[in-house]
Amino acid sequence: MKVLFVIAIFALVITVSGSWGGLMLYTLPIMSWAVLGIFAIQGLSFIPAFLCQTERYYDLIGSLTYISVVVLVLLGSGEVDLRQMLIALFILIWAGRLGSFLFIRIAQDGSDSRFDKIKPSALLFFRTWMLQGLWVTVTAGAALAALSSGRSVQLNIVDGVAIALWLSGFGIEVIADRQKRQFRQAHGSDAFITAGLWSLSRHPNYFGEIMLWSGVALLALPVLDSWQYLTLISPVFVYLLLVRISGIPLLEKKSNRRWGVDPAYIAYRKNTPVLIPKLKKFR
Repeated sequence: MKVLFVIAIFALVITVSGSWGGLMLYTLPIMSWAVLGIFAIQGLSFIPAFLCQTERYYDLIGSLTYISVVVLVLLGSGEVDLRQMLIALFILIWAGRLGSFLFIRIAQDGSDSRFDKIKPSALLFFRTWMLQGLWVTVTAGAALAALSSGRSVQLNIVDGVAIALWLSGFGIEVIADRQKRQFRQAHGSDAFITAGLWSLSRHPNYFGEIMLWSGVALLALPVLDSWQYLTLISPVFVYLLLVRISGIPLLEKKSNRRWGVDPAYIAYRKNTPVLIPKLKKFR
């Protein structure tokens, strides 16, 4: 229950700060409607998932949640400018690509071992869905605040940097995911990948993810005001989640169990950065 309380507090802070000075819809800020929608989707999706004891649609629902709330905010905000259209387009493209990729992967694999001990417990499984709601709320917080801000600022050279950052991050993530999937199809899950982008970083897909959300936050920055700046925690949250909490630590532990005594894997760990690519390898 403590975790659910923390989730509620964190989500409330992002909601209130992101709503500050933003557009209203039926007596509530549009940002607030968006967050309510995020958690409503997770709560409703949990019910059939728990009854059927399946995690097959978990990642897909997460991606569809991004798409749903972005469309909701766009419709509620009325006229949008080029900046807002770019922000929305970036999230829609990213969510559509990632959701379909993860759904196809779990359909092929059959299950996700991370949920094996969680699914039987209603509380633990529900908490996982609420964590996904928090993930959507915080990562998309700056974008949702910008889309519902009601303010318009023309694009400038800094926005060009933001767009380049998103495009680069998205490209890295897509290429890294494809390379790993193709490698697994050719060599199975008993081998570890060291080719392509994976020769430059042990987790290049996560590096791309952090880059693209940093681009979204930078693009949202000019139309944010006052307490809305708190939503810029988005890329920091993504970094902490992937690097310190649920991403890299779990995968590194799993890899160490499987290949920790393999000399080739030991050498790979020693010579390859965990996250930021070793660019000198391009020389």
